[in-house]
Amino acid sequence: VSALKRINKGTKVVLLDRYGPAARTVAKELGRKGYTKVFVVAGGFDGRGGWVQSKLQIKPAASVMNAAPPSFSKTVDRLMDMIVNSLYSNREVFLRELISNASDALDKVRFVALTKPEVMKGREEIEIKVKADKNTIVIEDSGIGMTREQLLSNLGTIARSGTRKFLEMQKEQKAGGDSNLIGQFGVGFYSAFLVADRVVVQSKSADEGQQWVWEAAAGSHQYKIYEDKSGDDLVRGTRVTLHLKEDAQELADPIRLSRLIKQYSQFISFPIKLYNMKKEPAKVVDAEATKRKQDAENKRAVEKAEEPVQVEPVMKTEYQEVWDWRVENENKPLWTRAPKDVPAEAYNDFFKQTFSEFLDPLAHVHFNVEGTIEFSAILYVPGMAPFDQQNMNQRSRSIKLYVKRVFISDEFDEDLMPRYLSFIKGVVDSSDLPLNVSREILQESRIVRVIRKQLVRRSLEMLDDLAKAEGGEDYKTFWEAFGRNIKIGVIEDTENREKLSKLLRFNSSKSEDALTSLDAYVGRMKEGQKSIFYMAGDNVQAARAAPFVEKLVAKDYEVLFLTDPVDEATVTNMQKFGDYEMVDVSKEGLDLGSDAEAKAKEEAQAKEFSAVADFWKRTLGDRVEKVTISNRLTDSPCALVTSKFGWSANMERIMRTQAMGIKTLLEGKDEERAGDLAEVLYETALITSGFQIDSPKDYASKVYTLMGIAMGFDVVDGGDGGDEDYDTPDPLMPPLESVEAEVMEPNDKTRRS
Repeated sequence: VSALKRINKGTKVVLLDRYGPAARTVAKELGRKGYTKVFVVAGGFDGRGGWVQSKLQIKPAASVMNAAPPSFSKTVDRLMDMIVNSLYSNREVFLRELISNASDALDKVRFVALTKPEVMKGREEIEIKVKADKNTIVIEDSGIGMTREQLLSNLGTIARSGTRKFLEMQKEQKAGGDSNLIGQFGVGFYSAFLVADRVVVQSKSADEGQQWVWEAAAGSHQYKIYEDKSGDDLVRGTRVTLHLKEDAQELADPIRLSRLIKQYSQFISFPIKLYNMKKEPAKVVDAEATKRKQDAENKRAVEKAEEPVQVEPVMKTEYQEVWDWRVENENKPLWTRAPKDVPAEAYNDFFKQTFSEFLDPLAHVHFNVEGTIEFSAILYVPGMAPFDQQNMNQRSRSIKLYVKRVFISDEFDEDLMPRYLSFIKGVVDSSDLPLNVSREILQESRIVRVIRKQLVRRSLEMLDDLAKAEGGEDYKTFWEAFGRNIKIGVIEDTENREKLSKLLRFNSSKSEDALTSLDAYVGRMKEGQKSIFYMAGDNVQAARAAPFVEKLVAKDYEVLFLTDPVDEATVTNMQKFGDYEMVDVSKEGLDLGSDAEAKAKEEAQAKEFSAVADFWKRTLGDRVEKVTISNRLTDSPCALVTSKFGWSANMERIMRTQAMGIKTLLEGKDEERAGDLAEVLYETALITSGFQIDSPKDYASKVYTLMGIAMGFDVVDGGDGGDEDYDTPDPLMPPLESVEAEVMEPNDKTRRS
């Protein structure tokens, strides 16, 4: 075979062999390499060096082109079996894969044309065409095309190592599971067999004068390659014809194909033309109106004894169906442009169009990362919260992942962004990720870890800029919509806790009607103040009226009012802000920094009233741990404080409600969900007692559920609560009303909706 490499592939080659089989093996190999006129003659040499055809095996000379059709490699064969057996649910990706292949072919011909302009001769257009006709779909490109040898190597085998991983993962897949991995490990072309029972590929290379046909049927272990004698000259390029399966014929609909092109391939850099119908206005004669006008003219002429004149025809507009090629991907990828060249209106329009929003975003950031890993991204802060904001466990589909401008998925949110930033919307386009990417690849990829870190950093910088913007109205809008996400982030993201804490906003004793930041609080602190004081309550009025706040306000100390159910868990996880400790004023050990004279006075008072305190402790017994004389009250005669590492009254009230929920669940024999609720109480107790919990992320997930209950969101009726059920919240808690029936009087006015 190597000796024949210098011979033109169109030359007639005759192989002589005593018995024939060995020569036929060589002939097949030559055929795969593009030799089209190879013949085998069995026989032997005579004593004088002549050839005598064998009498034992007399066969006519046969072209290798008429030999048995070639077979798929074992890897492709196994892959085809899996595809034909319908292991995949998302069949629509076939169009994305075939268009991506066509785009690659156009890239190649464009590159070759830089040094060999003659390759474009006869077909100057660089385009992709898609056409549906009854039960077939045709995808054609004017790319580089393929020779016979390239068809054999490209479509008969899979060289990419990723396919082996695909097959290995398929073996490990649990029985009955839907792998949904098509197009994820270099099997893009074969996704055609998801929807087609027969695939025909016509291709003509710019380097070869012949046009070839590759043809295979679903379920077959072999394929055919033969010269195209149809007379339909491609000039250059490839045409893939899919003969659809009976259950996939609905895809042969231009409207459906248009939607798929816009969904997956709208940012491909080459025009994608779809043969589609559109209604165009046309002026036609309105026969009835013209006749009425002529009759009126005739009548007028008779009355005036004149000759009638021919009236101008009356025209009307009719809409006619016109079939033509229409470009489907006219939108250009905004992220490929330099940020300085993109006006704000363009960013806003892109946001509204891409994410189906109707309000302008509050902020955006556009950046390109270059170096060992390269990607581009545009991130947005929406102008309003989604209507299903209560269900914080629902998959948001906020980040759209593209690879080389080809849409891959919007279901990788938690791999690219932490859940507390799920409200951030945006697009990410990477050239370093494989086009056929899966969740497993994302979780293992160093590239994805770098992308995620950059996205989080840029998002927090964008929010910080929004918080510092003049006027502050946009950040106020943001906080009302997404403030709870930031609070959960403080609990969940220890690495970025300091940055997130600067974004927090609370009411305070000096800012009851407006929110204040912790930085602003620190800026107003009294000289010598070493702590940030806070008080948790149901609302600002209740927190303001608490006896614990009296003395602090009287001495001009500012107290933060925590009124959201998650607030106390947030500040407890923070412990400190900068150099200042976060102190709950409802707990013991509050130090207001008294001088020596004040301390002496306090000690004297404690000694004077020690008998009263002892009597009170004896009277109350085990209901209190101890009774002390306090200097923290002004108007109230007494106050009940908790130990430094115990629950505050507000937290105890919340947890008591949940404890009643456990009782209700146990009465209903629902031990599994009662156990989940017990875990929430235990982990909260760990935090308030000064300990660390094992998994802040899992704890945050449970806090999301508590927040849903606090907002009256029924978490029981929403599905089975499985780990993959993102459309409903985790059913950790009982319905709100069943809990409150245990702890409140049955008065409709006091029951929450």
